[in-house]
Order: sequence, then C-alpha cells, then structure tokens
Amino acid sequence: MKVYAIPLRTRFRGITVREGVLLHGPAGWGEFCPFADYSDAESVPWLRAALEATEAGWPAPVRDRVEVNTTVPVVGPEQAYELVRASGCRTAKVKVADPRVSVADDCARVEAVRAALGPDGAVRIDANTAWDVDTAVRAITDLDKAAGGLEYAEQPCPSIEELAAVRRRVGVRIAADESIRRAEDPLKVAVAGAADIAVLKVSPLGGVRRALEVAEACGLPCVVSSAVETSVGLAAGLALAGALPSLEFACGLGTISLLQGDVSANPLSPVDGYLPVPREAPEPVDAFPAPPEVAAAWEERLARVRALA
Repeated sequence: MKVYAIPLRTRFRGITVREGVLLHGPAGWGEFCPFADYSDAESVPWLRAALEATEAGWPAPVRDRVEVNTTVPVVGPEQAYELVRASGCRTAKVKVADPRVSVADDCARVEAVRAALGPDGAVRIDANTAWDVDTAVRAITDLDKAAGGLEYAEQPCPSIEELAAVRRRVGVRIAADESIRRAEDPLKVAVAGAADIAVLKVSPLGGVRRALEVAEACGLPCVVSSAVETSVGLAAGLALAGALPSLEFACGLGTISLLQGDVSANPLSPVDGYLPVPREAPEPVDAFPAPPEVAAAWEERLARVRALA
C-alpha cells in the first residue's frame, strides 16, 4: 500500500493537493481516492473499484485507444488558450460557475478556448451543480454564443428535476455527472428525461463492470471521465472507455496534466488527443509520498470503509 499526496497545478473542487491510496493485489494496482466530502458509506464503491483492479482485472477492450478532451480549469483567457493549444486535443471541457468569477469571465475563457481549438473543435462546459434553473438557462445561452456552439453542458444544476427543467429550455445537450455518480439509483436520470449524455466515473460507480451495467441500463451515449486520479486510477477509466460497445464522444480522461506529477514513471498523458487502453494499471514508483499524518488518516479511512464494504 502506498499513500500519495500530489499538488495540483490549479485549485480544483476546492482542493490544492490530490491525495489517495494505491493498493496492490494479484491482478495489479488499484487506486482508492474518494474526495473529502464523500462519507465512508459513499466511499465504498471507490474501494470496490480499487479492489476490482487488484483482484479481478478488467473486461477485454473493444478498442485500443480512446480520444480524450483536455480540461480547462478556472484560469484567465490567455492561460486557457495556451493550455488547449499545448494539449493536442480536439475537444476541451471548460470549468465554469466558480464563485470567484462571473459568467462574463467564463464567456471570455470559453471564447479563448474556441480560438485555440478552431471552428472544428468541440467545446463543452462543466458547472458542477452550481446553478439554479433560471441561472443555468441564462448562463448556458450566453456560453453557447461565446463558444460558437457548445457540444454539451455538464451538470448545470444539482437535482434531476432541475436538469430536466433546464433541458426543456435550452438547445444545448445536457450531460449528467453528479446525478449519476452520487445517486442511490444512477438510472433515474434517464428515466426522468434529465440528460442527453451520461458521464460515467469508474470509482464512484464501483468499478468497470458496474459502470458497464449502468451504461447499458441507462441507454444514453456515455462519456467516461476521471476523478482526477493518478495514472493508476486513470487506467481503470480507460479500461471502461475501451470496453464500452459505443463511444461517440471524447472522454474526460486527459487529466493527468492537472497534477504537478504522477506516481508512474510513464504518466498517461494524451498524444495527439488520444490515450491507449491498458490491460492493467501502471506500476507506481516511490513518488509523492504523503506526510506521515496524512498517510495515517488515509489508513484509518481505508479501514473504516473496508468495514462497510
């Protein structure tokens, strides 16, 4: 077992350091890294996903590489432009709705991203549940204009009912993320007509096989996204993307650039906008060890979650 603590390049989800535990078993390495706001009960699927990787491995893929988007955090337009240009990706997901900035700031960032991608690239936004319905409708309309057309807007509001209301009032596709990964029943989104696209994350759903079941049952086009893991966790996301029968959108797995380093000597960084589908997670090296008090806290958390699993 290895406990890591890696600084982020930019504040993300309210944190500046990504922490987690790497576990090893007969099938290889897995990653357990629920965010701090996840309760022990909510963290059980994250442990199941890690144990799947260490004990059972993943289903055989149907493709050998996956197109990915680059993720643009809440930065100024100039930095956003440079990040997208340097990424080599044809799709960019832009974080919006941060309380520190305005919709006008978000629009400027989106305009810069469009300029970096050119007219043929795809721009998507992610509000992480920040808006109410009316605010979401106004903001999505403005951001759609700034982008010259959005591919989709991800999780503009917290609840399924709000997503459905926004979807009825805008001409932009709506993607559901938190409404799937933090729901007791992740299939309610499809039943309620709340989304056009399902965003799947391996760890919150309990592993690659469980995520494949959700994808089949919900009947929506899927985008596989990361939870800002190291390359060990990203490998599981790529295994899911590689095993989905259909994959029409770029996936949100090009996130290793959000970290200031990695636990692997060969990080899973996109090349020309693509990542390979691995058969197992990369072997971690002794990099970014967590301070003793952080490691002890994670060991205690892991023990509590194991008791519930």
